[in-house]
Amino acid sequence: MTEETTTPDWRTQGVRVVPADRLDTNTAQTPGMNRAAAINFARAGAQKLWAGTVVIHPNAKTGAHHHGHVESVIYIVRGRARMRWGEQLEFTAEAGPGDFIFVPPYVPHQEINAMPGDSLECVLVRSDQEPVVVNLDITPTEPPEHIPWIDPGHPHP
Repeated sequence: MTEETTTPDWRTQGVRVVPADRLDTNTAQTPGMNRAAAINFARAGAQKLWAGTVVIHPNAKTGAHHHGHVESVIYIVRGRARMRWGEQLEFTAEAGPGDFIFVPPYVPHQEINAMPGDSLECVLVRSDQEPVVVNLDITPTEPPEHIPWIDPGHPHP
């Protein structure tokens, strides 16, 4: 018995382009930020990824939250992000245009616009289609401890 293979219809099942003015804001939200979906199953047929944009307005910060089992990557397009994380949001780091931020599963965190006069604009990619946003009631530790990033593969002297 031989198995037949069929070539996919690349015209309808190939590359997808989602125009910037057609992002979907009907997605899970966290107070202090606006998320918009670009790539997911419904919009582009993606099986394992969710991608979209995030805007944090001037003088704004999100509420504390986590994304369950989902890994997240944030790419800073414009502005400056201050991230706080931990059980009491006791750790902090900042990122600017061109920087990437990785948020592991279940990590309580908060995004803050570190430049009060401008919007913080980011691209967000998640490892799952499920729009998990668990908002948390946390009283932050003050002041938080600044954590510089250290590349484990290329330690600095």
